Amino acid sequence: MTEEILINVTPQETRVAVMQQGVVQELHIERGSQRGLVSNVYVGKVKRVLPGMQSAFIDIGLERSAFLHVADIWENRASGEAAAKPIEKVLFEGQSLLVQVIKDPIGTKGARLSTQLSFAGRMLVYLPQEAHIGVSQRIENEEEREALRARLQQVLPADHKGGYIIRTMAESASDSELRADVAYLDKLWGNLQAKSQRMAAPELLYKELDISLRVLRDFVDEETGRVLVDSRETHERMMAFATDYIATAVSKLEHYLGARPLFDMYSVEEEIERALSRRVDLKSGGYLIIDQTEALTTVDVNTGGFVGGRNFDDTIFKTNLEAAQVIARQLRLRNLGGIIICDFIDMDTTEHRDAVLDEFKKMLAHDHTRISVNGFSSLGLVEMTRKRTRESLAHVLCEPCPTCQGRGEVKTAQTVCYEILREIVREARQFNAREYRILGSQQVIDLFLDEESQSLAMLSDFIGKPVSLQVETLYSQEQYDVILM
Repeated sequence: MTEEILINVTPQETRVAVMQQGVVQELHIERGSQRGLVSNVYVGKVKRVLPGMQSAFIDIGLERSAFLHVADIWENRASGEAAAKPIEKVLFEGQSLLVQVIKDPIGTKGARLSTQLSFAGRMLVYLPQEAHIGVSQRIENEEEREALRARLQQVLPADHKGGYIIRTMAESASDSELRADVAYLDKLWGNLQAKSQRMAAPELLYKELDISLRVLRDFVDEETGRVLVDSRETHERMMAFATDYIATAVSKLEHYLGARPLFDMYSVEEEIERALSRRVDLKSGGYLIIDQTEALTTVDVNTGGFVGGRNFDDTIFKTNLEAAQVIARQLRLRNLGGIIICDFIDMDTTEHRDAVLDEFKKMLAHDHTRISVNGFSSLGLVEMTRKRTRESLAHVLCEPCPTCQGRGEVKTAQTVCYEILREIVREARQFNAREYRILGSQQVIDLFLDEESQSLAMLSDFIGKPVSLQVETLYSQEQYDVILM
């Protein structure tokens, strides 16, 4: 399936859309002020060691200290001992060490670190501390895996140190391309080692490529038809990088010069708006409701207006099949990670459940991110996990509503009225004010003047003091103040 990659560049941010058959499959947004940290290497300093949690906080020069768990300490895993050493025997406060970010800061959590370093090239991932050669799990044929290992062994210099993971792109790579990748990664590691000797913690040692160059390294393959870039400067930089390192991508790079904005031309802006909505409409007339929380994401499938099909079971089956395809795309589009619960419409037959699950797994196979899917649970839910290494699209583009604080709901004007009445009673028992004045939103004050006017009169009579009203146009429906006059 031919892909097109669109890159929209402004001084503030770079946006990438991966298209298949004119439909947006993936969106990636990188802002200059909020660039991801994954794969960055730092000279860090141990700030605190927590034996009870078997973890440590590492200062790498960010606002929040980063987190290192004992399981992510390479020296511990590589020792070969049956029982790993406790973290207090491995690290001490004030110690300097090389660390790499494996997960961006998300929400209130700091970055997660590992002391096992890895550097991605075009065909290979270099592991300078390891000695083995691994193969991407996406290459499933065992004969092919062994053949790739043998080919890499042949092109490696005799005195070479370090291990590798062979990426899927290496399947079609020539020996010269593999040699070029090895040479590039060796040079990178040599430069970093020399640089680390001269740096004091905390300090950034290696910064991952920006998103425009990562597109060339990670996304462009034989299925990519072209890469359209709407910035001359970025296009020239990508051309230089491709010429030096990925010759096959040079012919696919195009500078977009159209009068209409690139993302408008391909309707990507509309797709971004839809990707921020809770509701996703299906072509059949059904719809999905996607709710994202800090711990997990839920996807609820509904038949909506779809009543087609020979019978009710057939209608449900067709809706679930379409939903399986759309959910897989929405997970990529929104970059939803962590625990994901999919509530498909209940199906009576095992054949239908198996067919929907097979279709779901087939569509998820297109995802670049590691995914684990369980079958239908006893409650009829499909539970899955999708590796989360960066913020979701909604967290990048949006913030919690200042009115409802992310609940998605606000208290009714009547609820707020009753809260105010209780507040005045509390105040009257503590203070002997001359008058009480209510400052509230238009909706709340209107309700006090209309339906709740009797309640307000009864309260005034009960406390023996006058109560006046004042509209504050800038107040949200839940905001109010009681002023003692």
